Amino acid sequence: MSSGNDQQSEALSKPTFSEEQASALAESVFGLKVAKVQPLPSYDDQNFHVYASKTKDGPTEYVLKISNTKASKNPDRIEVQNDIIMFLKAAGFPTSSVCRAKGDNTASLVSVDSGSEIRSYLVRLLTYLPGRPIAEIPISPQLLYEIGKLAAKLDKTLQKFHHPKLSSLHRKNFIWNLKNVPLLEKYLYVLGQNRNREIVEHVIHLFKEEVMTKLSHFRECCFPFLCYINDASMNPLVEESPDPRNWATQQEVSRGKASITA
Repeated sequence: MSSGNDQQSEALSKPTFSEEQASALAESVFGLKVAKVQPLPSYDDQNFHVYASKTKDGPTEYVLKISNTKASKNPDRIEVQNDIIMFLKAAGFPTSSVCRAKGDNTASLVSVDSGSEIRSYLVRLLTYLPGRPIAEIPISPQLLYEIGKLAAKLDKTLQKFHHPKLSSLHRKNFIWNLKNVPLLEKYLYVLGQNRNREIVEHVIHLFKEEVMTKLSHFRECCFPFLCYINDASMNPLVEESPDPRNWATQQEVSRGKASITA
């Protein structure tokens, strides 16, 4: 991905499935008996909250994720992302479980006639993780500390993750990669001329001076997007702790996104 233009192209290739189509996908690809489907927030993919009819065992709520057409051309990346989720689940992180399609794959490619062309989308299914997005609750120093502690634990755990297709996560100019902070300069105009813009400009300047010059000394890591910009307030989930003043963090690994950074 080569900066903002490619980022826009991914947004333009975003799926536009209706709730009825999403329900049909969940049934035909994953064998669910769907009771209800609701859209979930998303940026360049499409997500649905799927309610399945009750069964004797197993979950009844899922997230159906439909990748955009550009991402769907890289099934290796989707495979690694799913394997990361399963790895973290096995390591004890409170994250979703990856569900298998009827063919026992963790993702399935479906083709749809858009009227002008046939488009292909990778679809996958995760168990739904309950909780409230941090956007819905007051932010406290303690909550930020807990999120930071979880991020550090993720980083330490993922040092043990190995995969033959890990290189598929390398995206040199991927705009959500933390080392590409300077790419944000082209979007500063959105902030107008105010104090917030001055702060952001100062942070970018410090990043160039203090971080970019030392990148070669940093350890490269594979990291799920715990708080990448477009979903920073929606991905980390929290639940009430016994102390009503505090919240305990959960981790929905950005609904299945990951990249190599630093």
